[in-house]
Amino acid sequence: DLRNDYYLNLLDWSKENLLAVGLGPSLYIWNGNDGSVFQMMSLDEPDNYITSVSWSPTGSHVAIGNNYQEVQLWDVERKRIVRSLSGHNGRVSSLAWNDHVLSSGSRDSSIINSDLRAPNSFISVFSGHSQEVCGLKWSVDGRKLSSGGNDNLLNIWELTRPNEAVYTFNHHQAAVKALAWSPNQANLLASGGGTTDRYIRFWNITNGTCINAIDTGSQVCSLLWFKRRQELISSHGFSENQLTIWRYPDMTKIADLTGHTSRVLHLAMSPDGTTVVSAAADESLRFWKVYDKDYFVSSSSHVYRSSRTNLSIR
Repeated sequence: DLRNDYYLNLLDWSKENLLAVGLGPSLYIWNGNDGSVFQMMSLDEPDNYITSVSWSPTGSHVAIGNNYQEVQLWDVERKRIVRSLSGHNGRVSSLAWNDHVLSSGSRDSSIINSDLRAPNSFISVFSGHSQEVCGLKWSVDGRKLSSGGNDNLLNIWELTRPNEAVYTFNHHQAAVKALAWSPNQANLLASGGGTTDRYIRFWNITNGTCINAIDTGSQVCSLLWFKRRQELISSHGFSENQLTIWRYPDMTKIADLTGHTSRVLHLAMSPDGTTVVSAAADESLRFWKVYDKDYFVSSSSHVYRSSRTNLSIR
């Protein structure tokens, strides 16, 4: 039920400890507080499916992009749609929140910014890609938006400069989906490239320079920074289908986490920062308890062990 599509973004974990996963036309939510699972919605059209999922900063609403070129905003508590956004001419494969602003990236190569406080939500369009926008992340301070595309480009945007990107980087040699802003340094961005690239690159967005690059040896599908440590985790495809924990800035490999049998397409982190969940093309979710509640490495009997959940949860 999980689409084996590198360009989609089907997993997100809210500040209220709710994990959303898009499986075909349906969105399922796992409650991390009590372990319950429920189906929140399902698309009606026979050939429609969920292409992106992103929680609002408050955790009360979830934005859902679909193959019908639409973004739906759902009230999770009431389980009802409260808004529908149009404007794209292709599937909506990436979403990113910045307070009340929702940015959506599409196969039509555009990024639409919407102010969800306003009846007419449209703010602007960013046009700097020539192919599908598969990666989209706002910086922690909300000042800059990073976008990655199937055109191998990484662009940096500001809402105050809608007509052109602040920076355009062409260093990657494959699609750029994996993007992660450092929670500790507002100007530090990590990006990962696809199968023919395999690099994780680090960018100083203040001066527009690439400050480090490391060849991981495999497709980089997703990247996350840990919230209270100078470490990050990446997920990969062929041949090991692993998650890797790195120490920054020397990029020493701390651990490879294995268990998935197909490429690990999506990562999300628990609100307390201690657990990472991975979703792979083998149609399983794995929960990795990486740190304890005090943010120390888990005891040796539990460190990096995963629990597996089948994604066919209907």
